[in-house]
Amino acid sequence: MAVDLSRLKVLIVDDNSYMLTIMRTLLHGFGIKAIFESRDPADAFDMVRSDGIDIIITDYQMDILDGLDFVRLVRTADDSPNPMVPIVMLSAYSERSRVKSARDAGVTEFCCKPITARDMFAKLTSVINAPRPFIRNKTYFGPDRRRASSEQHSYHGPDRRAGAKTEAVKEGEGCEDGIDAA
Repeated sequence: MAVDLSRLKVLIVDDNSYMLTIMRTLLHGFGIKAIFESRDPADAFDMVRSDGIDIIITDYQMDILDGLDFVRLVRTADDSPNPMVPIVMLSAYSERSRVKSARDAGVTEFCCKPITARDMFAKLTSVINAPRPFIRNKTYFGPDRRRASSEQHSYHGPDRRAGAKTEAVKEGEGCEDGIDAA
């Protein structure tokens, strides 16, 4: 399916100017015209608040405020205008613990460096064509961390995983029975 990305506003947050150049080149190649860049996550959050960003691409490891802290800020700050904005995290470190930390911070997609145009395009089209519902509970707010279809989550028998009931958030509306956090 052809995807028109030309109307997207994408923010790239990375403290490495070389990586900013690579990402800008890729995004321009995908037809994206409105590309915002920041080397400082605090400045990037100001852009999120003022520029109506549609997708954020951020590095994992940055000085002062790292990518995880930035994601948590976007997801949970009282003045965050769109806590459900899709966030793609980039990292040269793909250890399971880092991927889990990113997922638990509220990242929508995780992409390993060195990135390819194919991988980045797949991540962008995934967040557009197959958005996941958002989950809110006492310790987490972000996209549903499970990738299975909602029909598979309808089981409520005795073998259902124990956990706190959560509220599914979809376009600002609550879900009647909630979903257990994984």
